[in-house]
Amino acid sequence: MDTLKCPECFAPVAPEDRFCEACGHNLLVRRTPLGGPTGPAQASCILCGSPDIDDEDYCTQCGRHQPSARDRVEYTLGAVSGVSDRGKRRARNEDSMAFGHVAGKGVAAVVCDGVASSERAEQASQAAADAAVDVLLNALIDTADPEQAMIDAVAASCFAVEQLVENEPLEAGGRGVAPSCTFVSVLVTGDSATIGWVGDSRAYWLSAEGSKQLTTDDTWAAQLVAEGVLTEEQARTDRRAHVLSRWIGADAGRVEPQVATLQPSSPGVFVLCSDGLHNYRPQPEDLQPLLGSGPEEFVKVALDAGGHDNITVVLVPFTPQPVE
Repeated sequence: MDTLKCPECFAPVAPEDRFCEACGHNLLVRRTPLGGPTGPAQASCILCGSPDIDDEDYCTQCGRHQPSARDRVEYTLGAVSGVSDRGKRRARNEDSMAFGHVAGKGVAAVVCDGVASSERAEQASQAAADAAVDVLLNALIDTADPEQAMIDAVAASCFAVEQLVENEPLEAGGRGVAPSCTFVSVLVTGDSATIGWVGDSRAYWLSAEGSKQLTTDDTWAAQLVAEGVLTEEQARTDRRAHVLSRWIGADAGRVEPQVATLQPSSPGVFVLCSDGLHNYRPQPEDLQPLLGSGPEEFVKVALDAGGHDNITVVLVPFTPQPVE
């Protein structure tokens, strides 16, 4: 039998250990790396093959800029898996994901989409995702109220993004736009799931018995649909379709997420995604054929359709616990 090792320092641990004696790491908690998972580093220039790549990802021999480690990220942790892709038209990947689980307690996952018109959007999305998933994992450890935990997670995300401005002020003269992002998250326990969101990143529930969208977009177009001013078809082509009415950022003011809790009665999967996917497949029935596929297949659908934006998809499987 293979020797168990601490995921942090790789020291040997026993199956009954809750903490690593070598580094103190909590062995019951696993999560994506702080700062986000990344793809493989570029070992040599994609153009000339030189191994001399500087700290800003430029080849010192031919000057070619190398793909970022964030351009394509794939990560799996237990049953939860995610893929984040730059897409075909964006200069960088400003989406972020973070997820983790607490043994015997549950799973938390977060997807954040950096607002492209803001400064340091990729930093904002990663800071928000990391801060939120830490709060949610601690809530699982403490068996805290899930809906309050989701509110606390968004508050932590807001603070983390605000800190970017304090640590790296915007340019003088007001030319910069405060770092900002959208947010969607799921907190799964044995018999229920709590969804929280701010902005237009979405959560879906897919199952053999039926699928549905769990979130409503915080956009001006969606608001006009709710008010009966526009039809859904008109909203999709309206110039205000992606103008956010709520977001996470230093200029967003006090933000609380919309929150919903549900108790699925059958197995299925929660899909968290940025608008790089749902711009092409907006309806639950559009995603239903992908039930049983991995996140890479969801991302491929968006890439094949044009891939005009960053695309991030995290899948969280769910099986109801039997009633004892």
